Amino acid sequence: MEETSIEDSFVDLYCEEEEDPASITCAACEADYHETGADGNAVCRHVKTTVYNISHELVSQPQETPVGIVESYIVINCREEETLQETTDTNDSTEIRDFQGKQNLEEERKKQHNKLESLLENLGLEQYYSEKLSLSEILGIDEKTITDDPGKWRSNVPFYFLKKLVMVNVTARNVKAVSCDSNDPPSESNCDDESETAECNFEDLFDSPNKAEKFNPLDIITALFLCSDYFVQQELSLKMSMCQFSVPLLLPNCDTEQCTLMLWAMRDIVKKYRPPDLSKSKGFIEDRIVLSELPMVSFVRLGECSLSKSEILNKLLSNSQQYHDTFVHHNMECGDSPRRISNGLTEITWYLPCGNKNMDIFSEPVAIANLRGDITSYETQFSFLCQTSAAVFVFFDQLDSECKLLTNKTHKAKIFLVGNQKSKSLTPDALKKITNTLGLTKNNIIIKTKQTNDADFVKCLRSTISGVLTKPEVKMSVEQMADVAHELGISVDEDSPECQAGKKNADAITAEIEDTFKYKEKQFPLQGQIWKELTFLEKEEFRLRKVGSENIENYKSNIEKKKEELRKKQNSYAMSDAITCFISALSSPDRESCYFLKWMRMNLDNLSRIKLSDLRELYKEKCKDTENKKEIKEIDRQLSSCSLGTEHFFREMGQIYEASLYLPETHVSRQQLQHLPKLCAQLLLDGFPLELVDGDASNIPLRWVSDVLSQLNDLVSPKNKILVVTVLGVQSTGKSTLLNTMFGVQFAVSSGRCTRGAFMLLIKVHENIKNVLKCDFVVIIDTEGLKSPELAQLDNSYEHDNELATLVVGLSDITIINIAMENSVEMKDILQIVVHAFLRMKEVGKKPKCQFVHQNVSDVSAHEKNLRDRKLLLEQLNEMTQAAAKMEKKEENKSFTDVMEYNPETGNCYIPGLWNGNPPMAPVNAGYSETVYELKNNIIQLLGRCGPTSNNILEFREWITSLWNAVKHENFIFSFRNSLVADAYMRLCTEYNKWEWKFKKEMYTWVTKAETKISNFGTVAATSEISDMKDFITVLKSEAATELTKWETMILDNLKKYFEQAQGHVYLVEGYREEFSNSIKSLRRQTESSVFNQLTAAADIKQGLKELDKIKATYTEEIEKAVCTLIDKCRMKKVKMADRELDESFNKMWTETLNTLAFYEQQTSNIFTSVSLQLRTNLSHKGSHACELLSIKNLQDCGLEAFIYTPKGVRKNIKNKVKGWWTSTDPVKARQETADSIISACNDSVSDKIKKKTNYHDTYIQEILHIIDERLSNADVDTEFEVSLKQHICGYAAKEFQKMHEDFIQENDPYRCLQKNKEKFCTAFKDVFYKRDQCQKKAEEFTNQCLKPAVEDFIHRSLGLNIIDEMLTREEFSTRMSFQYSVLVDLISKNEFELYLYYICSYEEYLKSQIFDRIKEHFSEGSILSEIENRHLESSIGNIDSAIKKAIPTGSLKTFVKDICKELGDKLVISQDALGAFMVLNNADQKQFSHWLTVSVKDMAGALIAEIQDRPFETKLKHLHVKPHIDLFNRVIGCGHQCPFCSVPCDAGGKAHTEHFASLHRPQGLGEHRWAGTEQLMTDICSSLVVSGKTFCCNTTKDEWHLYKNYKETYPNWDIRPDVSLEASDYWKYVMAKYNNEFAAAYMANPADIPTFWKNITKEEAKESLKVSFNIK
Repeated sequence: MEETSIEDSFVDLYCEEEEDPASITCAACEADYHETGADGNAVCRHVKTTVYNISHELVSQPQETPVGIVESYIVINCREEETLQETTDTNDSTEIRDFQGKQNLEEERKKQHNKLESLLENLGLEQYYSEKLSLSEILGIDEKTITDDPGKWRSNVPFYFLKKLVMVNVTARNVKAVSCDSNDPPSESNCDDESETAECNFEDLFDSPNKAEKFNPLDIITALFLCSDYFVQQELSLKMSMCQFSVPLLLPNCDTEQCTLMLWAMRDIVKKYRPPDLSKSKGFIEDRIVLSELPMVSFVRLGECSLSKSEILNKLLSNSQQYHDTFVHHNMECGDSPRRISNGLTEITWYLPCGNKNMDIFSEPVAIANLRGDITSYETQFSFLCQTSAAVFVFFDQLDSECKLLTNKTHKAKIFLVGNQKSKSLTPDALKKITNTLGLTKNNIIIKTKQTNDADFVKCLRSTISGVLTKPEVKMSVEQMADVAHELGISVDEDSPECQAGKKNADAITAEIEDTFKYKEKQFPLQGQIWKELTFLEKEEFRLRKVGSENIENYKSNIEKKKEELRKKQNSYAMSDAITCFISALSSPDRESCYFLKWMRMNLDNLSRIKLSDLRELYKEKCKDTENKKEIKEIDRQLSSCSLGTEHFFREMGQIYEASLYLPETHVSRQQLQHLPKLCAQLLLDGFPLELVDGDASNIPLRWVSDVLSQLNDLVSPKNKILVVTVLGVQSTGKSTLLNTMFGVQFAVSSGRCTRGAFMLLIKVHENIKNVLKCDFVVIIDTEGLKSPELAQLDNSYEHDNELATLVVGLSDITIINIAMENSVEMKDILQIVVHAFLRMKEVGKKPKCQFVHQNVSDVSAHEKNLRDRKLLLEQLNEMTQAAAKMEKKEENKSFTDVMEYNPETGNCYIPGLWNGNPPMAPVNAGYSETVYELKNNIIQLLGRCGPTSNNILEFREWITSLWNAVKHENFIFSFRNSLVADAYMRLCTEYNKWEWKFKKEMYTWVTKAETKISNFGTVAATSEISDMKDFITVLKSEAATELTKWETMILDNLKKYFEQAQGHVYLVEGYREEFSNSIKSLRRQTESSVFNQLTAAADIKQGLKELDKIKATYTEEIEKAVCTLIDKCRMKKVKMADRELDESFNKMWTETLNTLAFYEQQTSNIFTSVSLQLRTNLSHKGSHACELLSIKNLQDCGLEAFIYTPKGVRKNIKNKVKGWWTSTDPVKARQETADSIISACNDSVSDKIKKKTNYHDTYIQEILHIIDERLSNADVDTEFEVSLKQHICGYAAKEFQKMHEDFIQENDPYRCLQKNKEKFCTAFKDVFYKRDQCQKKAEEFTNQCLKPAVEDFIHRSLGLNIIDEMLTREEFSTRMSFQYSVLVDLISKNEFELYLYYICSYEEYLKSQIFDRIKEHFSEGSILSEIENRHLESSIGNIDSAIKKAIPTGSLKTFVKDICKELGDKLVISQDALGAFMVLNNADQKQFSHWLTVSVKDMAGALIAEIQDRPFETKLKHLHVKPHIDLFNRVIGCGHQCPFCSVPCDAGGKAHTEHFASLHRPQGLGEHRWAGTEQLMTDICSSLVVSGKTFCCNTTKDEWHLYKNYKETYPNWDIRPDVSLEASDYWKYVMAKYNNEFAAAYMANPADIPTFWKNITKEEAKESLKVSFNIK
């Protein structure tokens, strides 16, 4: 073979295959090939080399030489000049020497650095070499999370590996080859058809099948460890260990040529195994692997080796039934790819026995180490292994007889040589020489002969290792290996200052722990019995189970006192040393505090594990004797509570913080603890879990959790949107493991550490997937198991499970229901609990999604086979739903799908078992990881659809508070109150009120214009061509119906769009949609009725005036003729006549003319008759008894005196009873108050009609009767009461309407109208006689008599709407709850007893006066009203000027004026009487008149402005057509229903709601309720009574006793919920405590026995409680 230029030429080398060639390992990469060189050594197929005489060893170099470095390399021409790749042992000093001679070391280091840099760049990890990968980055959810495709880019490879490893997927190392050029077309078949076989290129068959770039898995692992921070390294080691992968023991860094002992990285690995001595007792050992003193057996390679060391090791560690690749080897995917940076890597794994002789390979536990690369290149690593191992197995093909590495006297390990007979250099003589040199025996040499197959060879190796393990000379824990590492100059990852500082702080705390129980009592005094007592008191405060016959408010006050005493007791304890150190350590810099927490967790787990192991042994011993029942019970109790974790320290922190809140704000201790929530929030952000529910006390420290979440919100805002995933299931069904696998997190899953309570973790959502999830973080909640054995023996275990399930389901967007085993039989225990929780959420407006997970289902046909089971599951869910609905009194829910969206086909996931084989050596089942990955993808897709409902952190905090407060009650659904729901409801009410007002305003404007048209109908101002009034009204009604439909549709569309929006948590008030829709339809019906009535009344009154108008026009015409005749007469005298003479002539003519006219006296109607008829019609459906009652009294005799209700045949002092006492709530008094309220409303309506000075119409009395009927529908009244009240009101109304009618007739009497205009006729007569210019005078007359009243009328019609518009800009008028809040705040600010009494006793009158005062106050300040008035005036003047300009000059002034009036016909109502008088004897010049009319109008505007501004505000309000104070009152008074117990008004929005509720109830004593016997006012509040065992009876219950908690049976339309917090009703407690004596005097009762706690409520606290009750931010 001729050598040519090194740089340019290649020489073909063909290797002939020997007989039965063995699998030979490439010295460079340990890849197996069936090709050998002439000397029998392996030839690496993938490396291009040329053989030189200077060395038989193969060396590879990168094809691309870095700039500035001259390279020499040896290549083989492998057919088609394949891409040059690197091998791994290039840092072998001998090879370098042979290859380059005197190459200096610095160049070699630079080359190694380039290798690392190049690989990291290829893998996309270069930025992480200096800025290390953190846990938050690898655990965060990104777009790679939801794709299973690693993609074509090289930079995806390590992250694909990470993603799989984090989910404990054993296929993680199966790295896919990546195309160097992503644009390469996919490979196609060499021949298209069998017929073209002859043309196929068979040489292609010998080409490399994969031209893609490969990365050795070991390089990826090494690169990731080098680019990760210590916490990620620890996570990677843990996950690799779970997959039964070998983990790095010594991590090389070819950049620094140093290696690191990965002690910290392995700290978290905990292993369980059963040694032989525990086989009989079935005991086991559980320990951190780095602390276990185990013998270690190491495997290394010296020089080249034809045996694949790693593959043999895998066979060695695998039993015959199941093979597992613990170590990466050449036959794995990409395992044949040359290593670039992982030579020198020392890996470790452990073989741990299960205690079964037939299954265990080794009966004793052993650590197995494997060094990658030639030991001649990695002497330090080899020395380390020789000093820490019990035995070192050296694989070789050729040995130097003077091998110095093996003759080192400091080595403690036994040396075993492992060779392959197929190596030609291996002869018996050579072996003998070597053994003599090394001082070895024949037993120390293992040769794989040609006749030995792999199985026999592995068996031989196992036998040798077993011999070593019987009497190992060296047993050492990984922790102890750190000393050896230090001696050899190997760095240890735990040596970092932060890690050591964290360890020191943790050790200082945990070193003090000897007895767990005593330590807890001493160091955590606040969370022991005190916290449990507080928990009991908090729940009792809500449930009142033990109140007995005691006064409820006194009982609650006593509970509050006990709580304060317990908090004082907590505050009396000094902070323990442990907690002081704990907080101090947490306050250290970020990384140090994280190390500290990790050390704390590990130290505490170690202690708990030891304690648990001892207790288990003791338990076994005691169980042997059945007489030790008490001792067994005590040990059982200790087993349940022996665990001690960091959660106990945080729990104590939380209690210290909560107790400090009971100290004054300025107290030093309180101020010193204010930083604790932020400290905890930062840890939550760093990935540490926060205990949500205290598992020991079954309670949430609400203030602590709330403040931590508030601080968290501050840290991340504005990126604070979250979605929540929760898991629920029976204890020990793998819930925590499922979450850990799914999200890569670390919820505690170790033995004896079943989750207690609930913990939450935060996972960051990366920017590239936020468009899918629409959130910034995903919150994961892990919960304790339902139906746990520890709780099953307690009476309230079901209640406890219900509370927990309700809480976490309520907090979740998706709830995973975890079920073990394939069948659904064992699910029955938790189905009821889960269904209960979902039902409760549905009822409070939240609909989380649900995913059932069936674990340990390995059969691929499970989904099909379980079709029947899924049907059975759905049947059971339906059955449980019905049972739960019955318990929750929501029986309309018949099936599970009524409660939530659930599809049996997509809502179930079947997951195979966790382990693939028998632990402890079983890896995690790949099927488990893959199925969990599919579940995760499904959940992320479901979360993506939850986007619009996602909460931010503050809203999540609010849900925690409201849900937990609600579950403290026995009846969750009726107790649930949430400020987010309240806020969403308030928003909906505000929007609805805006729509309602816009609708009303538009319709009122339309009606005003329609009435104007009706008033002008048949006159010169008429705009319609229709001559018949009936036809005209029909058209108007049709237009009204169209307008009403348009607005109804518009508001319904608004409602629909409102519920489609993503903001405002509209989904929480979905249940109210139908009510508001009904309210819109009801509003349309009521408005339609009102509009049609107004049109009918206006038309009928106009029609009634038709004859009168004709008569008046005729009479005016006669007078005008007479005046004209008189003028002619006077002019014929041709004598100058003085004014006196003219007056005499005019008077004489006036008298004579009137005498000739036939005046008919206008007939007045009997309004009483009309009203009586309407009343009788209204009561006709009440039956004959009502008609008889009507006949008893004449309507004219009714309404003359004040209405006083005096029932007949009923005891006057009917009393409602509360069990054991009497309370004097007189139904007579209640009815009297109802009557007074209705009378007031009707009187307002009557006054409003009278002020319009129009004629009577039947619609007026119909409207009043409608008001009475509407109000009475809210009251419990009998027929006698209804008839007498209606007679009283109708009698009064009839009397007033009769007078109004008579006034109207008199006002429109023709004779009177003529007499009223006599002076005008006389003046006009003189002007014509003297031929004076009438233009200016007539213009002024037209302006002042016709236009001015019309403009004023227009302002009066419009101003009311504007005043309402302006008032609605104020927050208090946005909803009735806002108004209630503002009124109560105003009351407490004024602090006057008389005002409180007025408010309570005359609620409606007080509100009216308040509204009137507020309107007056608002418009008295500034010039708002003047601006509105000026705007309307300018609008009217503009219309008039426009009309004047548009009027067509015809030469006739009358025509000109008519044109003006017609133009103004739909805007202004011009008096026909005034217009008629103006037209008489009007000979003014049209052009001049037009000029002077414009001038007069301008003067009128100025005069009107001054006149209007001078009017008192009250006078202005009287003239308005729409009374703002009345309309606003109707808006805030709502439906008018009042609480049946304390009479507070209903706060519900819309008029058509089916359920009434009040935001704030008050003590019954304020409503005059008192105890019989003592006559003391009562302090009970109905929002407390409804959760108590107290009873009531009243007329409604027919004097039968009913439980307050079952009040719904009596008052089904009322929703009286317990206080959202116990401070919610502090307002009225404060008022009653302050004015107790005054109320008693006013009600002629004795003062109430005020609970002590009430007296401590301050004015500010009372005000704050209002904000809570009315949800004011």
